[in-house]
Amino acid sequence: MKRLAVALTALPLLASFSTGGRAEQSATVYANVAPMNDTVEGRIMPQTNALLDRLLRERRAMTLGGVKVFESGDKFLPGKIAAMMAYRLLDTKRDDPMLAQRLTEFADIADLTVDDPNESWGIYYYASALNKLREAGLFDRAVRPATLAKLRISLDWRRFVRADLTLIDLPNNYYGVAFSIARLRYLLGWEDATSSDALLARMIDHYRRYSGQYGFADETEGKGRFDRYSVLLIGEIAQRLIETDMKPTPDVLRWLRRSVDVMLPRFNETGEGFEYGRSIGPYGETCFLEVLTAAARFKVLTPTEQDMAYAFSSRIAARYADFWTDPATGSVDMWDDGRRTDTYRGKHRIFGENLSLARQYLYTNAIWNGLGYRDRPPVTAADYRRWLDALPRSTTTWFARGTYDRALVTVRDRGTVIGLPTIDGAEGQHMHNPYFPIPFSPGLLQGAADTSFPQLVPRITLTDGTVLMPLAWFKDIRVSRTGATTTITWRQDALDRMGGNDAVDDRRVSIVTRYVLSPGRIARSDTISVASGTAIDHIDLEFATFSTAPRAVSAGAVTFGEGRVTGFAANGLGSCNAGEAGPTYRAPNAAFRTAVKCRRDGLAAGRSLRMGWTIDYRATP
Repeated sequence: MKRLAVALTALPLLASFSTGGRAEQSATVYANVAPMNDTVEGRIMPQTNALLDRLLRERRAMTLGGVKVFESGDKFLPGKIAAMMAYRLLDTKRDDPMLAQRLTEFADIADLTVDDPNESWGIYYYASALNKLREAGLFDRAVRPATLAKLRISLDWRRFVRADLTLIDLPNNYYGVAFSIARLRYLLGWEDATSSDALLARMIDHYRRYSGQYGFADETEGKGRFDRYSVLLIGEIAQRLIETDMKPTPDVLRWLRRSVDVMLPRFNETGEGFEYGRSIGPYGETCFLEVLTAAARFKVLTPTEQDMAYAFSSRIAARYADFWTDPATGSVDMWDDGRRTDTYRGKHRIFGENLSLARQYLYTNAIWNGLGYRDRPPVTAADYRRWLDALPRSTTTWFARGTYDRALVTVRDRGTVIGLPTIDGAEGQHMHNPYFPIPFSPGLLQGAADTSFPQLVPRITLTDGTVLMPLAWFKDIRVSRTGATTTITWRQDALDRMGGNDAVDDRRVSIVTRYVLSPGRIARSDTISVASGTAIDHIDLEFATFSTAPRAVSAGAVTFGEGRVTGFAANGLGSCNAGEAGPTYRAPNAAFRTAVKCRRDGLAAGRSLRMGWTIDYRATP
């Protein structure tokens, strides 16, 4: 299609842009939904079994989505295969004539993959699979002696942890992986409990040290990256305690409850999950499953919260089967038809992602079944909606306060959930817009993984070529609510200098920011101050949206004929143009349809500038 663009100083009405794929303007609303067990056993497990059948037929020749799975470089793959082959085997009854075949299949695939690269998470998956077979009394029949001898050596946490229990070039969440492997080796009889006890103590100490008084894990060592994993990590720790039959400490229960408190205000009728940061998409939804089921299992939830958590979990499972699984390929899809995920979860991992996601649904479903929810219909649509409507309209979650403030403000506007994070993406992420201090809401306002276009944040280019953005150094965050309006303010005495792997403070420009969130409208205003001897060459800002048919109504203002965002208006940002979004503009769930781009020319040294924008949107009912 010919590229379309319109300057916002003109007034033509443009036709809707082509989606170029399965753009998701609004997600499916599950007023009523099937029990989670129905979806997992009746839809997710058969889909996964079909992939395993292909593996057994094609072996090393297997391809999926155009990817040769054994040539993809997925270093977790052998463990993920073992994990799901174990579930397939354990799902076979002891008196089923197929049991002998399933045992042979597991042994054959173990022989096939035993010498393949298998690291960290892959080691955990494999050790977990073997322990499940041990518990079922099938261990000796499922793995041949020569292969088992190799696995006993290769499935070792010491491959990525030093003798002093420090991690080898890995982020902090890998302490949980190391502990899990050590504990599983103990249960398998391969080592005593000394190492797993030491790693558990190290993991809890590290969590305590870098979660501070608020109880959320900083993914960095004190730099302030509080994202999905900061909320999920305690859920993963709790799940590993459940798996290895260990009791949680009071600290674990307290931290788990704090993660629950972040999640409850995000419940919805569509099964959509975490809204900002890396590795979201379907993993932004399964993180709810891990935390909520662990919280239910350890009795951290009230009875009503538990029923609602099960109702939401059932919607998450339905969304996975309906939206994230492509019926044409029989595979999860995070990469095609306009979707985008981060490099870490690139399409080369397509087979492994199918297996690890299915595994999460299986073990969380097993917990709900164990709590008495097997095949139980969730609460009625009316009861669920009534509970959602009673949730707080605005909540503030503090991650850190002090030299710099880190927080997440959550606003509920009818059925729309909006999150506004103020964090530092730090190494490798500070420049990527899924970490920007902007409003995020699944299907409405999103970022694009591993991209740095200035989504709703000014990108300031100085006359010496330095590029600065207000992304990392938040101070004096204040949140207030009056009626249905939430106001958030902060200042940054330094801006983040672009171009490096980590955030770098530059004090030549400072900014004071104010957000006002009211029903159907979000407004941001900034006051930018330039130090003496420094001048700005130009300022850029963009807004990528799923809405289409833009129509300029005045200089810097555009309305949209289709989509949930109905209008965007910029002030103090110079000329703006609306055009069809290009291939870079892809959110986790769909391609953006329109990109509005604004640029303002320079600002002299020692001056200040006021600028901002307003977004009008339709809230879901």
